Amino acid sequence: MNTGKYVFSQVTSFLPRRVFDRIVTKHHGNKYVRHFTCWNQLLCMVFGQLTNRESLRDLITVIEAHHPKSYHLGFGKSVTRSNLAKANEKRNSKIFEEFAYHLIDIARKKRAHDDFQIKGKVYAFDSSTIDLCLNVFWWAKFRKTKGGIKLHTLFDITTQIPAFIHITAATVNDMNVMDVIPYETGAYYIFDRGYVDYQRLYHITQCQAFFVVRAKSNLKFRRMYSNKVDKSTGVLCDQLGKLSGFYVSKEYPDKLRRVKFRDEQTRRTFVFLTNNMELSAPEIALLYKNRWQVELFFKWIKQHLKIKSFWGTSENAVRIQIYTAIIAYCLVAIVGHDLKTDRSTYEILQILGVSLLDKTPVKELFTNTDYNNFKEHEYNQLKISLF
Repeated sequence: MNTGKYVFSQVTSFLPRRVFDRIVTKHHGNKYVRHFTCWNQLLCMVFGQLTNRESLRDLITVIEAHHPKSYHLGFGKSVTRSNLAKANEKRNSKIFEEFAYHLIDIARKKRAHDDFQIKGKVYAFDSSTIDLCLNVFWWAKFRKTKGGIKLHTLFDITTQIPAFIHITAATVNDMNVMDVIPYETGAYYIFDRGYVDYQRLYHITQCQAFFVVRAKSNLKFRRMYSNKVDKSTGVLCDQLGKLSGFYVSKEYPDKLRRVKFRDEQTRRTFVFLTNNMELSAPEIALLYKNRWQVELFFKWIKQHLKIKSFWGTSENAVRIQIYTAIIAYCLVAIVGHDLKTDRSTYEILQILGVSLLDKTPVKELFTNTDYNNFKEHEYNQLKISLF
């Protein structure tokens, strides 16, 4: 079925077109549109992400150079810089946001497994600031002479797919976004100490979910009971108790567990708070160790997809570009799974980036060539220290 098809067309065939069309109809995305539809816009943006285009002009130059192929690539017949810029500025970014979440659900289901040492759903939550030029992105005021936005991400550790994306102004406090996280019963949520807000942490307990957070240095904790520990595992103490501060004891009235851990590699000591009383102390430390995977995700997506240099200046255009980056990331993950390739996400992206205009069957791209000489590897294959 792939005979004569460009690699890009083969790859985008993994996108559920009918779902996207339903979302477009819901938001009236193609109202008064004659030629350059939302689907054409999406494919142009995904093409720019996969080929790592630096600017809108760069993207349009490449598309125009292959104008005879535009119909077969799905770009439509009216791809111009003004058309794409206007579409990114005017069309509702909710279209791309909802479609990104649909792909996230597909990718997470396909990549679900039970290989992680701790059973259940494990999420790491953090944010990353994307700097913007205040003179150009005037709506993203951050500091006196600097603009920026924040990308808040709930990262699924077991599937390596972001489960929840929230974009805010860079001035928004990270803890405020904890209020919009869709907590799941029985799941584990891992936070750094910047998210120590006992009222919000207690809300997680009320949702019958679990959290692991690194405690602040001014923690006031009254020990009630101590569990036996094996200090050879790095665990220095494992205690049950309650918060002893006047206000914090009212914000979190239930018992908490305090685990003190010594990392011999970095010679650093960490103190964790959790509402889980069943896992062993080394497993609590293991959960926090995996928080770094969300940091590695931010690093990966900033290096290999376009969410730092933008092809439009309006807030709507920036949101569309970020969500199409997530769509491209999930698309690569889905392609890798469905083709049953053992290539990393980075390798798949690099191979596709230089092969999109070939007519090779896409499966052959990942089976006929040895790419072991890649210098860079997927973020989840990096060897990292414990913390």
